[in-house]
Amino acid sequence: MQHAHSITRLSALALGIAGALAMGQVQASGFQLKENSVKGLGSAFAGAGVKTGDSSVVVNNPATMTQFEGTTVQADATMIDLNYEYTGDGWDALGRPLTGGDGGNAGDFTPIPAFSVVHKFDNGTAVGAMVSAPFGLATKYDNDWMGRYSAVESDVRVVELALTGAVDIIPDHLSVGVGLTFSQADVTLSKAVDFGAALGGAGVPGFLPQGADGFAEIQGDDTGMGWIAGVNFRPNDKLSIGLNHRSEVKYDLRGDADWTVPAPARATFDAIGMGPLFQDGGAGAKLTTPAMTTVDVNYQFTDRFSMAATYAETSWESLQEVRVEFDNPDPDSVEPFEWDTTRFSSIGAEYVLNDAWTVRAGYAYDETPTTYAHRTPRLPDEDRQWYSIGATWNFSDSLEFNIAYTRLEPDTPYIGIDGSSYTLDGAFDGGADLYGVSAQYRF
Repeated sequence: MQHAHSITRLSALALGIAGALAMGQVQASGFQLKENSVKGLGSAFAGAGVKTGDSSVVVNNPATMTQFEGTTVQADATMIDLNYEYTGDGWDALGRPLTGGDGGNAGDFTPIPAFSVVHKFDNGTAVGAMVSAPFGLATKYDNDWMGRYSAVESDVRVVELALTGAVDIIPDHLSVGVGLTFSQADVTLSKAVDFGAALGGAGVPGFLPQGADGFAEIQGDDTGMGWIAGVNFRPNDKLSIGLNHRSEVKYDLRGDADWTVPAPARATFDAIGMGPLFQDGGAGAKLTTPAMTTVDVNYQFTDRFSMAATYAETSWESLQEVRVEFDNPDPDSVEPFEWDTTRFSSIGAEYVLNDAWTVRAGYAYDETPTTYAHRTPRLPDEDRQWYSIGATWNFSDSLEFNIAYTRLEPDTPYIGIDGSSYTLDGAFDGGADLYGVSAQYRF
């Protein structure tokens, strides 16, 4: 029973899947995605909540919808080319080098679509709807890379429907907007499991680290509901100031854990009375996406030239730990994160060249909630800088097309994992290129 006690204690550590439920891409802090507007992308989202020509204000600040006329329909698509490669070393529990390579390019080419519509009534009220992806990621390493016990594949998708309304409190000067969000979260995650280290560490003869690798995959989903509230203040014809708050959303993810256990390890578990461990079955975890508060300012210097700025805080305190609970006897897997509030700041400018073309550009600095103490290959995230350009082509009075490009340059993310069965010490080199196209029609 000594073996059984040790393996039970090690089983959650061997899976370590809790950390996978809270990782993300390089586009914004944590696993947040800001890419709901190509116009916004072109100026690093500076002033995105107070731009009257961009119907993504449905979620970026619904109070701004009262400044629209008629009906506006907008479709956006942002293609994210993420590149991340690991450089470093790893050792198993016996101090031997981890086998496998650097994992290849963990990123991929991922499209992020969004669709929004705003309708302004003659009585000073407006309504809007938007479908977008406020959170998500897609990363994949080689199955046999040296960091396989931390991560192989990660796919997290949150799709949201927002329904909002707005009303003028003081016509032409002050408006407020509120709305509800309904979202679906889907998570699929996988990694290798070092059964050799778990059994060998428990004193079972014939097993060594890296000698009996298995595999684990977990999938879960849930729906959630949140709210949005915003204010738009226009003291004069040139200045617009917006304040917007998005609530946190809670998910109770439920799904299945799928285990692949090599035959010698499975036979050993059965022989020592631990057969119920590492069996396929149900699993779940609670996940709370963070609240966010944003302040936007836009100033129209002339009929052709304007500048904007944004300051946002994302309350990542919602993610202090992630706990995976299994329907089978495997003990809970718990991983601390201890994330804190992050800040996003951007500044941008827009210039109308002529009746057909408008150009824009912007710069942003975005903080990460991760720290060296808790950073893993699941989220090789660091503070980053945005460099953005974009343009609008007015095809007609009713139809326009937008393009944008952003280069994201993160600081170097270092990791130092000292796990129960392996050590990983190195850094990630990478960044992302974002390409956006959109169309807007007004009638």
